[in-house]
Amino acid sequence: MNVAVLGCGYVGCELARELLADGHEVVGVRRSSEGLRAVEKTGADAVRADVTDGDSLSSIPDANVLVYAVSADGRDSAAARTAYVEGLRTALDHFAARESSPERVVYTSSTGVYGDRDGARVDESTPLEPRTEREEILADAEEIVRAERGWDWTITRFSGLYGPDRYRLERYLEGPVSDRYLNLLHRDDAAGTIRYLLDTGRGRNEVVLVSDDEPVRKPTLADWLADECGVSHPPREPATSERARASKRCSNEKLRELGYELRYPTYREGYRGAIESFRDSQNV
Repeated sequence: MNVAVLGCGYVGCELARELLADGHEVVGVRRSSEGLRAVEKTGADAVRADVTDGDSLSSIPDANVLVYAVSADGRDSAAARTAYVEGLRTALDHFAARESSPERVVYTSSTGVYGDRDGARVDESTPLEPRTEREEILADAEEIVRAERGWDWTITRFSGLYGPDRYRLERYLEGPVSDRYLNLLHRDDAAGTIRYLLDTGRGRNEVVLVSDDEPVRKPTLADWLADECGVSHPPREPATSERARASKRCSNEKLRELGYELRYPTYREGYRGAIESFRDSQNV
């Protein structure tokens, strides 16, 4: 299998390592020199290109699988539209026009597309009801992926990513924390899900919500981390932004039905390494 990963960053580099270990060929695409060096460290071929520049995409070799995992440059709506709408459409149109176009495309979306559901349960059948510009952008991106271009597609809706270099342990321990549901996904399970869907051929022309087994209230997580690290519980405060107030409980029932087994089923397993590192640092 030849795989091109556009936006080969936090999840993409782990995916590249796993696919290479399975004997597949992987090209990782980034814009910056630093990003290209990160790709090279995985052992994948690194190619410089910009998804918003159709001409630069010509430097990417043909692949039978295209993974679009591009992240926005900022948190504002303009940056999101550039990455998730303009760049996505440009990239997909470019590869669809090739004589040898991909056989399958995987797009890494976000459970942010659901917005605030006041703590209600959501899954792949939950209707999207965008109420903010960002939610509209995320929903528009998924429609771009679904458009007929002669290949199979898969949309993976990732919940909140964490893992090596992104545990943000101090943020939870120091607080303050607001009360809402968190839905978490370890980086290795994000990459592992894509790898599994590609290896098994499952999830074609489907949306798959990818989250761990246990939505957790943020104060519950913060207090558990504090207890495990041997420090005081962090202070509370009300959420100050609409995004911070967004609360929902994501169901991974479909992911389970597809046969994927989570490496880190809950935050307890996922944060164990970070907790041990914190304890070791306090004992020095």
